[in-house]
Amino acid sequence: MHTLAQLKSGHLHDIKRLKLSENLSEFPMEILTLADSLEILDLSNNQLSSLPDELSQLTQLKIIFASNNCFKVLPSVLGKCPKLEMIGFKSNQITTVPEASLPKQLRWLILTENCITRLPETLGHRARLQKLALAGNQLTQLPNSFNRLHNLELLRISANQLTNFPTQLLSLPKLAWFAFSGNPFCQSNLHIKTVPEVNSDDYQLQEVLGQGASGVIYKANWSNPKDIEQEKQQEIAIKVFKGEVTSDGYPQDELQACLKVGTHKNLVKSIAQVNEDNYLALVMELIPSHYKNLGGPPNFTTCTRDTFDPEFTLSINSIQKIIEQMQEVFKHLHNNQVCHGDLYAHNTLFDQQSNIIFGDFGAASMYHMLNEDIQQSIRKIEHRAFIYFLDDLLSICETKDKHSPEYLALKAQVVQS
Repeated sequence: MHTLAQLKSGHLHDIKRLKLSENLSEFPMEILTLADSLEILDLSNNQLSSLPDELSQLTQLKIIFASNNCFKVLPSVLGKCPKLEMIGFKSNQITTVPEASLPKQLRWLILTENCITRLPETLGHRARLQKLALAGNQLTQLPNSFNRLHNLELLRISANQLTNFPTQLLSLPKLAWFAFSGNPFCQSNLHIKTVPEVNSDDYQLQEVLGQGASGVIYKANWSNPKDIEQEKQQEIAIKVFKGEVTSDGYPQDELQACLKVGTHKNLVKSIAQVNEDNYLALVMELIPSHYKNLGGPPNFTTCTRDTFDPEFTLSINSIQKIIEQMQEVFKHLHNNQVCHGDLYAHNTLFDQQSNIIFGDFGAASMYHMLNEDIQQSIRKIEHRAFIYFLDDLLSICETKDKHSPEYLALKAQVVQS
């Protein structure tokens, strides 16, 4: 984090990344003095409602974040920034996205949790677009031009007002991570009770184990075990869902999808649910501490693909075992007509024997109410994510195994897809 005082004093000369959060209501024009070097500008968590036309003077700018501000219109000046490829304006009050606001090099657009009712057709003409997050808006339809987004890999349209499934997406050759729950076209009357309901005072929260877009996961203990099963579970995990809408959709949809999937040896096991006013939670078995994350989330460079420690490798036998388990997991999911939407190594835990536990249903969508052609297309989209997952694991295969028949057979699956 930087300060306005540092900027005004000239102490930030030649920096490539600037982050300012000081309740700003006006764009500090001193930022323009960084035009020759500035690549990443983060103005999130301020009170901004506009950007000056002079922003286009930032000729090196590649990334801009302005989440949690007061914008009602996505600024048109963004489209004039010659190198700008990543835009994040989450949690504003945006109702309008002008055609002029979309830069030619656009690769990553985050407009989650705004008030957008329509998008310009020109968005479908941004050929480099790979990642598009639109959850939590008021969209009633998507532009027909979206069928031209041939590089789009990740799309979030959950929690909108789409009355018909946007079939123009089904021909996109690279779409792999897709979340669409919480729209009228996939409304479900299911209220799944595959696990019992408990109260939030039935357990005591301990330390935080982790958190993501949709909630915080705690270690916990039952306060007063009510049966033999609870007595056995000395320690449990609780996912307490955040707010009304997340970057992936509504928490209630995540909970229902998770319960619809049911149990599988390679999925985090759900034990109970909590449905109280302003409090939604899922009680789960605690994952043994020797399980570790298989990968890390994407970064600015990889955009949609996982990252791995440079020293981390897997044998071809480990990769085969992981892939076989993941295939079984996704067979189980789609037998229950649930699209996970987020098949990634960073959502996968593994142990030294390459046993996996898969989780995080934040982007999951139930599709049992859709016609068979659309269901088949959804399964095809998710299979593409599986192929990317396989490709990522092969990229960290031990060098000695890269000429083995097993490696070559798996690589052929990637090439042929």
